[in-house]
Amino acid sequence: MFEFAWIWVLAILPLPLLVYFTLPRKATSESAALLVPNYLKVRSDGKQSQKKSSSRLFLASLIWCCLVVAAARPQWLGEPVSIPNEGRDLMIAVDLSGSMKQGDMRINGREVNRLVMTKYVLRDFIERRVGDRLGLILFADTAYLQAPLTFDRETVKTLLDESVLGLVGERTAIGDAIGLAVKRFDDKEESNRVLILLTDGRNTAGNITPEQANELAIDKGITIYTIGLGAEEQEVASVFGRRTINPSQDLDEGLLQDIAKSTGGQYFRARDTQELESIYETLDRLEPIEGEGQKLRPLTALFYLPLGVALLISALYSLFFLCKHVLIKWQTRNSSNGSNTAMQTGGQK
Repeated sequence: MFEFAWIWVLAILPLPLLVYFTLPRKATSESAALLVPNYLKVRSDGKQSQKKSSSRLFLASLIWCCLVVAAARPQWLGEPVSIPNEGRDLMIAVDLSGSMKQGDMRINGREVNRLVMTKYVLRDFIERRVGDRLGLILFADTAYLQAPLTFDRETVKTLLDESVLGLVGERTAIGDAIGLAVKRFDDKEESNRVLILLTDGRNTAGNITPEQANELAIDKGITIYTIGLGAEEQEVASVFGRRTINPSQDLDEGLLQDIAKSTGGQYFRARDTQELESIYETLDRLEPIEGEGQKLRPLTALFYLPLGVALLISALYSLFFLCKHVLIKWQTRNSSNGSNTAMQTGGQK
């Protein structure tokens, strides 16, 4: 919707007319004469003079109207945007250890590794978290912050898509991932703080143990939901033919269950894509998105448009008369030089 913030300013639009008809006009003397050198050709054309006067009046009126419209502060109000009353800080920690290369997951009938499946399902979950501040932690030999807490869900999804296996090593530092999340949550005192930890192994690296990191999370009131990734059965080829193995035998489910239970969260087991999707739907119910609160209409100021038009017309108008003045002076100088030359030639004769 278009509107003026100060619409009352438009009342001064007819001010120049009021001044023109109210103030007394300057008396003109009929006997006034203009003396010009005889080498200047003065062309008196009443119609042309009247046309120039009308053009100047039109440009001046247009500039005045643009300035008044700009002063009235035109603006555009966008569609209402819902602002949640209260969101939460939700950090997602994704395992990038070497075991995530295991190709025991399927998407639309296509075999993929665990990281590809995690990205595929996690994108929809991130998109649904409207009103939450989301952050992304990637961990392997150590943990690092890929995306700080932000409302920009598109950036979080992009940074997740750009993550690759082996980026920070081959082992698994679960304790470092929890400890880093606690540190980032600690920057904001009042918030609902939730950590979702996805891993397919056991803690084999890091500067802090999972138990120590868990104590810090309990102390800061952080709820941790843990997800164990990996199928329980997979057929592989060997020299003795095909055999069935358990690709998730290194998954430390006991540790993940203890971490989730002690912080008030839950432990989930994702053996395939469908189970991981259902886990995220469950998380939406356990940590519901806050209802709509206040409405905010984004405002875009437009005063610079009429102001720019006024400045452009003024600049072109000034440039025109400057060029005209220079041209007249040049013609005057040439005429003067021509007259002097003619007088000198006549005198010599």
